[in-house]
Amino acid sequence: MSSPHDVVITGIGLVSSQGEGPDAHWQKLTQPGLEPVLDASRFAPYTVHPLPAIDWNLQIAKRGDQRQMETWQRLGTYAAGLALDDAGIKGNDELCTTMDMVVAAGGGERDEAVDAAILAASESRNDRDVLLNEKLTTELRPTLFLAQLSNLLAGNISIVHKVTGSSRTFMGEEGAGVAAVETAAARIRSGQSTHILVGGAFQTEHSDMLLGYELAGYLHRGAWKPVWQRQGGEGGGVVTGSGGAFLVLEQREHAVKRGRKIYAELGPIVSGRARRRRGELDAEIASLLKQAALPNGELLAISGASGAHAATAAEKSALDANPAIAARAFSTLTGHMKEAQFPFAVALAALAVERKAAYPVFDAANEKPFSGIPRTVLATAIGYHQFEGMALVSAAD
Repeated sequence: MSSPHDVVITGIGLVSSQGEGPDAHWQKLTQPGLEPVLDASRFAPYTVHPLPAIDWNLQIAKRGDQRQMETWQRLGTYAAGLALDDAGIKGNDELCTTMDMVVAAGGGERDEAVDAAILAASESRNDRDVLLNEKLTTELRPTLFLAQLSNLLAGNISIVHKVTGSSRTFMGEEGAGVAAVETAAARIRSGQSTHILVGGAFQTEHSDMLLGYELAGYLHRGAWKPVWQRQGGEGGGVVTGSGGAFLVLEQREHAVKRGRKIYAELGPIVSGRARRRRGELDAEIASLLKQAALPNGELLAISGASGAHAATAAEKSALDANPAIAARAFSTLTGHMKEAQFPFAVALAALAVERKAAYPVFDAANEKPFSGIPRTVLATAIGYHQFEGMALVSAAD
């Protein structure tokens, strides 16, 4: 039974190495045997899925706005604009000023040249506290220093797209993306919000972004392989990608009143944080699958699996234990997008529901075909390091 406070998806904004926009992603990802877009030389021995060529002017009209943002903020602001356009909200002052926003963001890109200069100077000086202060006051412009703040992505979206309702930002890798979607949906269900912009972006083509993964040994080395085939390979299994994913979520009643096309309904969203060092991950994933109240029959699952050995093996075994589930690990084709991973999974699930068709296998050796019409699709994000989340996305009728 539908209710006026159902959470529905009315706008999708996507950017990845495969292109931009929901239509482009659908056309690409439904091609059997699609090849990933890779760059294995720039950050060797690590491979990344790079951004496509983007005309930032299409969503960020003012050059001044573009200049004061780093790439990850431009990417998030751009993907948010795509979602607002798709939902028919962009440029509508009445809808934008009453629209709330929940963003999943990292801490911004560091100025690598300044970092290198500080490290180089510290080799010949012992007064490192003085050295740091000198460099901070002479090398960093205050605006550049502010550009590290995670909530500036939300600030830029507000400035560029005039979305000026309430705003909150979550940090914490895939967990931030799960918490953002979970919070946005809860606000709509409770009647606190009528329409919300939610999502995140990740720009991996920056050494310090890769460093964050590699300090704990998570990055895959050597020849690229699909997500499910990296177990036992050299390195930690994760191949990253630049991208962004934003969704417009609305109360069903609000969307119907506007006469907007509804992609899908966002059902239960469940999350957890297993203490992995105590071996709790397998039980946690099984528990989330139970809480998600999966429908009977064949089920398509859009998996945000990163390739990280322990997390991906645990997710694969949980999904394989249910013979009805046909999983698709989209990071095989986009790379792992950290904060944007869960919103991206939800977006791909919504597209499959709306287009009444499943994605072909992304890895023929490890994924099984799905023949029916997917009326309900599971989206997962089992964090490469911590945090687990799932959502059910269903046909809106």
